Amino acid sequence: MSKLVEELKKQHVAILQIFGEIQSLGIESKEGQAKLQAAKTGLLAHLGKEDKEFYPVMRKAAETDNRLRMLLRDFAQDMEKISVFALKFFDKYAGGGSGIEFAKDFATLASTLKSRISREETILYKEYDEIHPE
Repeated sequence: MSKLVEELKKQHVAILQIFGEIQSLGIESKEGQAKLQAAKTGLLAHLGKEDKEFYPVMRKAAETDNRLRMLLRDFAQDMEKISVFALKFFDKYAGGGSGIEFAKDFATLASTLKSRISREETILYKEYDEIHPE
C-alpha cells in the first residue's frame, strides 16, 4: 500500500471517529459543537489532500484509460452531491441543533460518508496503488 493511501485511510478513520464522538456527546453540548467543527476541518483537510496529491495522479493515468476516466467522473459527480449536503449540514448546525431533524440529517451525512469511504478504499485507492505503488 502506498504511503499516500495509508495516510488517506488514517484520515478516514479519524473522520469517522469524530462523527461517532459527535453522536455520543450530542450537538447541544460545547464538546459536541467543538467536535462538529473538528469534523468539518478534518473533512476539508482530507478533501484538500486528495485534490492536491491523489487526484492529479489519477487524472493523469485516466488520460489514456477510458475506464478509469469514467470511474473518476462517476466518483466526482458523487462527491459533488456529498459536498453540497455536508457543507449545508455544517452551516445549519454550526450553532447547535437537536431533535429529529438533526438526528435525521446527521444519520444521512454519517451513512453517506461511510459509504463513500468504503467505495474509495475498495475501488479508487486500489486503482491508485496499481498506478502508483511507491
